[in-house]
Amino acid sequence: MNPANLSGFRALLYKELLRFWKVSFQTIGAPVLSTVLYLMIFAHVLDPHVTVYGAIEYTAFLVPGLVMMAVLQNAFANSSSSLIQSKITGNIVFVLLPPISYREFYAAYVLASILRGVAVGFGVWLASLAFVFVAPKAPLWMLAFTVAGGGILGSLGVIAGIWAEKFDQLAAFQNFLIMPLTMLAGVFYSVHSLPSFWYGVSHFNPFFYMIDGFRYGFFGVSDVSPWVSLSIVSVFLAVLSALTLRLLASGYKLRG
Repeated sequence: MNPANLSGFRALLYKELLRFWKVSFQTIGAPVLSTVLYLMIFAHVLDPHVTVYGAIEYTAFLVPGLVMMAVLQNAFANSSSSLIQSKITGNIVFVLLPPISYREFYAAYVLASILRGVAVGFGVWLASLAFVFVAPKAPLWMLAFTVAGGGILGSLGVIAGIWAEKFDQLAAFQNFLIMPLTMLAGVFYSVHSLPSFWYGVSHFNPFFYMIDGFRYGFFGVSDVSPWVSLSIVSVFLAVLSALTLRLLASGYKLRG
């Protein structure tokens, strides 16, 4: 494919896909391995002792949470790392100079983030087949939360990439915001097993609704109604998209 023959959006999307695919051992293989290690350890220790939702084995319960966690974390990593690298090396000018609108800019970065998240999540699901087979019961719900969740984290990655001026600022965004919200969103447990205080706190975490709704796509059961989760996730996506587009339109920390 010759990028010179593509429109602005398609050329930028192609560049973003190529960016992570060229180093797929690092951007896809490594996160799949690290996520599967969670499955190996927790499943080995807890599977004989824990069942969830009445009859679901713990290993099976864990798989959708880990898949969605991989989707979210890698969607964020893709857009944020791409922008911060371009800003620090100075090649962001080659993205800003061509006649690409801020909407095309946003769509290309976020779509590439979703696709990287899907690639890693699919890899985690394939690897989990060595431990347990979990087939989706409601794949459309799974697809909806994958796209919405990947879009949210892709947007957050764009915001973080615009805001950060150094790699340690980006690392702080990831380590003190993205990672805690993901790990405390019910990946490893049902929120019904928490004390009442933490049960209530969990409902203020938007990541909880992404993971719980995605898990509904596998089992047909969840901690809260998937319609409630989808409504909250959709509002969150709309707000973040509007904020990101506003930042891109103003050229904040990109132009000037």
